[in-house]
Amino acid sequence: MKHSSAIAVLGTFDSKSEEHLLLKKSVEKRGFPALTINVGTKHPSPFEADFDLYFEDVEKKRNPQRGRDEAIQSVISRARTLVKELYAAGGICGIISAGGGTGTHVSTRIMHVLPLGVPKIMVSTVASRNMADIVGTKDITMMHSVVDLLGVNSISGAVLDRAAGAICGMVRSEWKPRNDKKRIALTMFGFITKAAEFVKHFLEERAYEVIAFHANGTGGMAMEELAAEGYFDGILDLATHELADELKAGYCAGIGPQRLLPAPGLDIPRLVVPGGLDCAVLEFTRDTIPDEYKDRKIFFYDFRSAIRLNAAESAVIAAQLADKLNHAPSNMKLLVPSRGWSEADREDRPLYDPTIGKTLIREVKKNLDPRIEVKEVDLHINDAGFAEIASKMMDEMLHRNT
Repeated sequence: MKHSSAIAVLGTFDSKSEEHLLLKKSVEKRGFPALTINVGTKHPSPFEADFDLYFEDVEKKRNPQRGRDEAIQSVISRARTLVKELYAAGGICGIISAGGGTGTHVSTRIMHVLPLGVPKIMVSTVASRNMADIVGTKDITMMHSVVDLLGVNSISGAVLDRAAGAICGMVRSEWKPRNDKKRIALTMFGFITKAAEFVKHFLEERAYEVIAFHANGTGGMAMEELAAEGYFDGILDLATHELADELKAGYCAGIGPQRLLPAPGLDIPRLVVPGGLDCAVLEFTRDTIPDEYKDRKIFFYDFRSAIRLNAAESAVIAAQLADKLNHAPSNMKLLVPSRGWSEADREDRPLYDPTIGKTLIREVKKNLDPRIEVKEVDLHINDAGFAEIASKMMDEMLHRNT
């Protein structure tokens, strides 16, 4: 079966020509046209590429002495524009690349311009390393090449051909979601899993589709990006824990300044809960407690442990939270469970300290726009009753917004 929309084969053809030619032929033998894009910065593509961005490097002709880093940034910028235009015109339906450290950096930066759902595969010699900065918030599939990419051999050829098969299979996906329900983004993390399960249940009873995000730094940012693209009708920000881990460089750090800010130009109701703001999750065990935390209340979890935030840290988070919510007072509400904000923050549990929690909320209120409603309920965050109240409030906010 032939397809009119092409799969883009993108890469540094100056150093990986054999590999990308194999990807091209493997895609074509499966019935897809392949569109080749050279982003090499050393010399033109050894074979005729559909788009050879090396030839377009006018700046290099003007200044042959410019650094490699400048050439790389230039080709990334031009390729991002090209790929975005090709996709908007219906010219490509997926993208695949192969490379080492530089090729992986260049090609994935370009892949980032494509929206969620467009298949993206990167065959990489460094795929077994930490890919947090490479993948970021995008649905890029990383495939480890295992061997180095120095031409095609019996191992690398098999890996590349399977990657081509994978991208073709992904493009052929026929599953279609239902589009008749309003969508609500829900943030969660391990310490409030029960709360998230209850909230999902109650919102689904009200005929909403609930899309959960792990508030682990990347997850919260992915939610904000998709909200800005118009994916959601409402946001139930159950887990604002990322603020705590960002403050303490914890396990769920890594949020950007746009976390908890309204999506530009959109009117999306957001119900905010201080889920997980009682603690910061750090990577140590009961045998390796850092000296600075030995006098803290600690919840030992697995290879991570949670420390109870103190009053000073809570005051910082309170100021940050109030400042963020104040950007859209007409679309924000704050719902506070007075009996604890995580599974460890409950009476008879390791992090329970209602005084600090009350201090944080008092500081939030002090800095909060008076138009923002703050509702406190005498329940724990993981109680079913709390989830029912949160779901009802979210529902009311959405109805007021229609």
